[in-house]
Amino acid sequence: MARGIGICGIGAVTGYGWGKERLWEGLLSAKPAATLHGGYGKDRDQAQWIATVPDGGDPADGRGRFARAMRASAREAVQDARARGWVPGERVGLVHAIVVAEVYLWKDFYLVDNGRLKLRDYLSLMPSTSMSTFMQEFGFHGPAMNVSAMCASGNAGLLTAKAWLDAGIVDDVVLVATDVSLTPENVLHFTRLGVAVADREPLDACRPFQEGSRGFVMGEASVGMVLSNRSDQPYASVLGGAMSHDAHHVTSIDPAFPQVRRCFTDALDNAGVSPADIGYVNAHGPGTRQCDRTEAALLDELFPADTGAYSVKPLAGHCQGAAAAVEIAVAALGYERGMVPAPPKVAEAHPRLLHGEFPVGDALTLKSSLGMGGHNTAVVLGPN
Repeated sequence: MARGIGICGIGAVTGYGWGKERLWEGLLSAKPAATLHGGYGKDRDQAQWIATVPDGGDPADGRGRFARAMRASAREAVQDARARGWVPGERVGLVHAIVVAEVYLWKDFYLVDNGRLKLRDYLSLMPSTSMSTFMQEFGFHGPAMNVSAMCASGNAGLLTAKAWLDAGIVDDVVLVATDVSLTPENVLHFTRLGVAVADREPLDACRPFQEGSRGFVMGEASVGMVLSNRSDQPYASVLGGAMSHDAHHVTSIDPAFPQVRRCFTDALDNAGVSPADIGYVNAHGPGTRQCDRTEAALLDELFPADTGAYSVKPLAGHCQGAAAAVEIAVAALGYERGMVPAPPKVAEAHPRLLHGEFPVGDALTLKSSLGMGGHNTAVVLGPN
C-alpha cells in the first residue's frame, strides 16, 4: 500500500453555515442546505432552490464573500490541525482549487463601478490576493498556486498537494477549494444546460442512483484541509489517486467512458490497493443521467458486491469547484466519528446505494469526481 498523507485539519464554509461542525450537523439533520431565493428564475420573479453560503466572515479578510469564505475555511483548518498536534514545517505550501473567483465583485466592477476602483480594491478581485494575504497571516513560505479542473478541482488540488509532499517540495500543504459563484446568471445557464434544477425541492430534484433524478441543486462552499505527516491525530489518510481526460466533448462524458474507467483503476494502482479493499465509493453523484449511469456501471464492474456508494450532493448541493473537497471532508470526518450521514433514500434506488447514517469501519473509500468537459479524478482515502 502507498505511503499515505494525513488530513490533519479541516475547515468548512457551506450552505449550512460557517464552520465544519455546521456542515456535519446539517448532514445529520438530513435536511438540504438549499433554501428558496428570489430573483433567480428566467424572469427573476420565481424563487429558486440554491445552497448559498450565508453572509458572515471577517470583513478584514476581503471585500467579497469568496475571499472571506476562503480565508475562514483555511484558517479553521490550520487552527484545527494545530489543536490536533500539527507543528508546521519550514515549507508550508498552499494549493487553492477554484473555477471562478470573485464573480460578484467582477460583476459590480463592470456594471456598477464602471471600471473605476481604488487600486487596492481592484487587486482584491484577483484570486492571487486572497492566497497572498492568507500566506502572510501565517508566515507560510512554500509554493502557492491555483488549480482548476471544473467540478473535479478539489480532487485535482488534493492530488497536486500529495505530489508536492511525495516529491519533498514542501513539508506540509494547506489545500483550499472555494466556489462562491451562484449569481442569477450562472444558475440560469446551468439550468439551461439541463444539469441543474432550481425549481424543485432538493430531494425531489437530485436523487443520485435513484429513479426520478433530474440533476443537481447548485451550492456554494469553501473547504480547507491541512495535509501533512507531521501530526499524530489525522482524520484520515490520502493513499493515492489518478486523473485523466476524456478528450471527447465540452460537456458530455464519452458514452463508453474508457478514460473514467482508467482513472478508477489507475487510482487503485497508485494507492497500491485492490478493488476488494474499497468499502465505499464516495461518488461524484450529481444526479444527472450520464454521471449516474457511468459511476453505477463502474461500481458494478470493478468492485465487489459489498462495496456501497453514496453522494452527499442532495444535501450539501453541488458546490462546483469546491464539491469534491466538501465530500472529502465528509469522508474524513466520517472516519474519525465512525459513521457517515448520507442523504435519505426517497425513490427506487441502485441496490448498492447507502443512505441515512451508516457505520464506517476500516474499509477504504474511493472518492470520484468528474468535471464538466472531461476531467476525471479519483482519490483513495483510508482511516488513520
